[in-house]
Amino acid sequence: MKIRTRKLLGTVALLLLAAVWSLMGMTVAQLPWLASSGLRQAIFYVVAGMGWVLPAMPIVSWMLRPDPT
Repeated sequence: MKIRTRKLLGTVALLLLAAVWSLMGMTVAQLPWLASSGLRQAIFYVVAGMGWVLPAMPIVSWMLRPDPT
């Protein structure tokens, strides 16, 4: 697969990941046990805000692989 195709598919995958991750984060943030505590909310938002990077790293690494010669 050429790098241009991988970048297109990877971009779509990253957009889907960001959309699903944010929707899941918004859903979890509304749970009563989390919404009632400021400290829990702060921890949750830090973890949720940085947590999408772990599943995104393999996608980006796959996108940037050089073409086979």
